[in-house]
Amino acid sequence: MSPTRAIAALALSVAALSSLAACSTEDEMKAVDPAASGEPTSSAPDEGPGEAPDPVPDGEVGTNGLVTVLDSGSGPELCLGAVAESYPPQCGGPALEGFDFGDVGAETAGDVTWGQYAVTGTYDGTTFTVTDAIPAALYDTMETPAAGGLEPACDDATTTDADKATPEDMDATLAAASALPTYATAWLSNGTISVAVTGDAEAAEATLRETWGGLLCVTTVEKTDADLNAINTELQAALGDRLLTSGSSRPDSLDAQVVYDDGSIQDWADATYGDGLVTVTSALVPAS
Repeated sequence: MSPTRAIAALALSVAALSSLAACSTEDEMKAVDPAASGEPTSSAPDEGPGEAPDPVPDGEVGTNGLVTVLDSGSGPELCLGAVAESYPPQCGGPALEGFDFGDVGAETAGDVTWGQYAVTGTYDGTTFTVTDAIPAALYDTMETPAAGGLEPACDDATTTDADKATPEDMDATLAAASALPTYATAWLSNGTISVAVTGDAEAAEATLRETWGGLLCVTTVEKTDADLNAINTELQAALGDRLLTSGSSRPDSLDAQVVYDDGSIQDWADATYGDGLVTVTSALVPAS
């Protein structure tokens, strides 16, 4: 793999069950100030993150759009997380009670039956009892635009030497960025090299200008890719089966999707790692 591809890939390097893409602004990529928030940004080295809440909805909830329901022979399951793109597909999730695949929308291969449904019902933390299930063929939804990639770290990038902006110069600059002692991550977008460091951004930019005269943005963050990987591992251990997907879609932050959150898991993540470092989303939402 060339340095260009390798460094660009690091922008999304945190291991995740599925990738989550989102655009970032310069403000979104600024480091959280723990002194200002009064909250820690990670657990102590010799301590775990503490017990995470395990909320259970007290009313009807529903899936946030269409999800896969799959029965591999042991009863239907609500696949809220990743679905393996095999034939038949493979996935798992909370057991469903009161569910019927119906006359439209389901496929069967061997002993496996599956389909796409928007499901409403009650959830006790283990089993989802269905009160309504709409197959994809009857589900009316607006098309969601495809998410884009990372934006440049700043909106005022400048070119200092157009003759020093060749692909070879780019490769050399990305290699120089990864060698910086304060290097966090780097990415390419709209012809701009963006580099995030945990230390002096001006000093880092001066170093990178030795090899790159094209569009360049250097920004300061608090967490490196290695830091985010460590936090991601903690999240997986603390949340267990409640965690569906987790990963990094922008510098200095993590996204985590759980089966259900009433806000208490987000509060726990903010208190444990610092306000805003981990964004928690819930696969099940209150029924409208």
